[in-house]
Amino acid sequence: MSKPVFVYTTYIETTADKLWQALTDGDFTERYWFGHRVASDWQVGSSYRFAKEGQPSVEGKVLVSDPPRQLAYSWDSSCSDEAPRERTSRVTFDLVPHGKVIKLVVTHDELDEAGRTLRNVSAGWPMVLASLKSILETGHALDIEPAAAKELAHA
Repeated sequence: MSKPVFVYTTYIETTADKLWQALTDGDFTERYWFGHRVASDWQVGSSYRFAKEGQPSVEGKVLVSDPPRQLAYSWDSSCSDEAPRERTSRVTFDLVPHGKVIKLVVTHDELDEAGRTLRNVSAGWPMVLASLKSILETGHALDIEPAAAKELAHA
């Protein structure tokens, strides 16, 4: 039996370098990821962590770091106090130049079939990526209702 996979593709008018920075810089992620700040040195095997107001929300290990083409990391949202513990999944970002735009393909796989991570990332990734696209193209992140953004904290 195959595990579920979430794939989201968008096109962003930016450069691959700027998109890479947006994915890996804590000051930048905090602006479009609804207050979640990422921290890592982005070397393969290194740890990374997303935190909001000092509280960890997602953490894992860097699996692939090939700037500015591909980034992959494990995704362990079990640092929350919710039970039961789910398997660690994986997120891969593929950045493909297409003229003046970058095709961004986000693949979140190795998910539990009936797990809350699958449910949460299915709603959360579209919001995060729409906000990312907005900030890179207009300079403004999306202003999403607090209840919807809170849902992201549990992704």
